[in-house]
Amino acid sequence: MMKVRTERLTDSAGQDYAYRPVPFTSVDINDAFWRPRLETNRKVTIPFAFKHCETTGRIDNFRIAAGQIEGQWKGDFGFDDTDVTKIIEGASYSLHVQPDPRLDAYLDKIISHIAAAQEPDGYLYTLYTARDTSDRFGKIVCGPKQDRWDNLEWSHEFYNAGHMFEAGVAHYLATGKRSLLDVCIKNADLIYDTFADDDKIDIPGHQEIELGLIKLYRVTGDVKYLELTKTLLDRRGRNADKRKLFGEYAQDHVPVTEQSEAVGHAVRANYMYASMADIAALTGDIDYLNAINRIWQNVAAHKLYLTGGTGALHQGEAYGKNDELPNLTAYAETCAAIANVYWNHRMFCLHGDAKYIDVMERSLYNGVISGVALDGKSFFYPNPLASKGEEERSPWFGCACCPSNMTRFIASVGGYMYAVCDDVVFVNLFAEGEAAVDVADQTIKIEQQTNYPWDGKVSITLTPERAGESFTLRLRIPGWARNEVVASDLYHFADECRETPTVKVNDEPITINGKLGNGYLAIERNWQVGDTITLDLPMPARRVLTHERVQANRGRAALQRGPLVYCVEHPDISDANVPNLVLPDDAKLGTRFQDDLLGGVQIITTTAEDQTPITAIPYYAWAHRGKGEMTVWIPRSKQAIEPLL
Repeated sequence: MMKVRTERLTDSAGQDYAYRPVPFTSVDINDAFWRPRLETNRKVTIPFAFKHCETTGRIDNFRIAAGQIEGQWKGDFGFDDTDVTKIIEGASYSLHVQPDPRLDAYLDKIISHIAAAQEPDGYLYTLYTARDTSDRFGKIVCGPKQDRWDNLEWSHEFYNAGHMFEAGVAHYLATGKRSLLDVCIKNADLIYDTFADDDKIDIPGHQEIELGLIKLYRVTGDVKYLELTKTLLDRRGRNADKRKLFGEYAQDHVPVTEQSEAVGHAVRANYMYASMADIAALTGDIDYLNAINRIWQNVAAHKLYLTGGTGALHQGEAYGKNDELPNLTAYAETCAAIANVYWNHRMFCLHGDAKYIDVMERSLYNGVISGVALDGKSFFYPNPLASKGEEERSPWFGCACCPSNMTRFIASVGGYMYAVCDDVVFVNLFAEGEAAVDVADQTIKIEQQTNYPWDGKVSITLTPERAGESFTLRLRIPGWARNEVVASDLYHFADECRETPTVKVNDEPITINGKLGNGYLAIERNWQVGDTITLDLPMPARRVLTHERVQANRGRAALQRGPLVYCVEHPDISDANVPNLVLPDDAKLGTRFQDDLLGGVQIITTTAEDQTPITAIPYYAWAHRGKGEMTVWIPRSKQAIEPLL
């Protein structure tokens, strides 16, 4: 494991999140669920995605813009540049965990092309710089019309910059090299000089630069990047007399601090909500905090799919109305699920409440990893909760935001497991492996042993640097283990689980009832080397129901076990008659592990009303066995069979 660089390039005082995540570079995951995915991402998906960037001209576009080679700019979108930088970010994360000289050298080569394509004043956008080579310049919707910055609603110039900033910071932290970081700083300085004051009050149509600027601020300590982030957010929904407002689609209909409902393009929205959390943490702006609290509650109560996906509508890739959660036409874009993880993790870092980790985990195990095939070489863009047999994963997309986004997300998943606050360690997620956590002026080694998510038994062994000193470990008891699907009335379990979680410290039982605070059990003691916490989370297969106000799910039930949502798919049903299945409320649910199916999965077994055997698989694993029908929500009676919405 490479040593992570954590120092800022300059010093800048300021506040920050009260609950600080332990970086993924301090977490080594070795379990049977996540480790293969991390390795597949490193060995297969990242090289596979880079290869597509080569064959589709995305990398050559930088070389053409730089004048290194002759040719015509290729692509359908001006934001194609971001596919390259997102994969660089993912590759940089991988270099943290597994040094790879060939990959390191490959990144150096690509970064040299990016640097060469940058114009002298810092501007970097290949479609514009290479415009003389393209017969499509000015005709592509997602690009400038004639000049720089003249189509910020759609050009994605700021969006490109944001993803490049995130990649530049990741590459610097992984390697210590400033090659891409310096390109980012030069570009960010140009944007600041152009847009920071009131002479040019335009904003980007697609949020993302805000997240990148915050990362630049964190690594450089230059407060102007923080100031620019807040300026761009503050301008949304304002100055209608001086510029065109982009409306609800781009969350530019009212000022962000006055918004209460998640609307518009779901990826744009979730990126914005995540950056608003950053502003609330870094500036202490209570209006930002109150706004994202309201918006989060709106999503949790009305707009969250059971899989943790967001964005109900194909039209505009957007949030729908309250309680508009269709299954067959659900969009639930992979990028939106990833952004939902970013947002909910930041909400936890603000509040220290496990309800945000509950949603994050739901998105992570269902709506996110469903977006990439088990072999790492094909992808979903939308993630519907029902299918008539038309969907299949694709090896690439003309708009390839989801595959490239997946490369950077999977590589960083360890960074969501732990957090610290003062002398408190938070255990948020469960996966076998080790972590080095700095808390209470010492480094604590934490070792987990578990077969999660297939088994709810977790053993956590602590090795403090100084034995006998006191600190608190806050152990998350997931909502699903406390008979709570989500912290709202949107979903509920059909019946209450009589089994309850148990916790022991060195084989001595710890009472949970009445001792949970914000979803955590606080264990404070003078810790000794080898102290072991044993957590046992019962994992029966359970039915989930939706509030009646969600029309699409009336009369239907879904299946869940632990954090995993299940679906019924055509290969597992005789005659592949998925849409006509009826699962009576009194049908018993069984479960077993099937190691020869889909890489090894826990299945749920039951019987339909007509005695057809039903096998349900984890939702993330569907669409690996050919096209066919699938559903998450199963009718409870014949009356609920039609229509499937």
